[in-house]
Amino acid sequence: MRRGGLVFTAVLIVAASHASAAGIDLSKPYGDKYGCINRNGQEVAADQMLLLTDKELITAASACTFSDTKAQADGSLGVTAKCEAEGEEGQAPTKFTIKRSAKNAKKLVVADDDGNVMGEVSRCK
Repeated sequence: MRRGGLVFTAVLIVAASHASAAGIDLSKPYGDKYGCINRNGQEVAADQMLLLTDKELITAASACTFSDTKAQADGSLGVTAKCEAEGEEGQAPTKFTIKRSAKNAKKLVVADDDGNVMGEVSRCK
């Protein structure tokens, strides 16, 4: 009995720490202006677009499906994904980081594995 309680408590602690991930909640989509407009399908053509959901990252030229997300020690989310780029065949594995914007805590910044910022997004309304 006691042993089962400890396991259950440990599972709850792990689940809670994973879910909070510095308050980064992707249950509702984030995007730039055109990403939010297009969140339900391509409604407006745009050269630049960024849409972030709990399952994918979509840009004007690529679509990435998340295979793994992990909370990092600094409060960011590390994401492993498979991406399809426009004009190319197949999917390529990639990694990127999602973190709070230093300028505005309500916004998120998406950066590639080399630290290059792909864009800044706000929660879609």
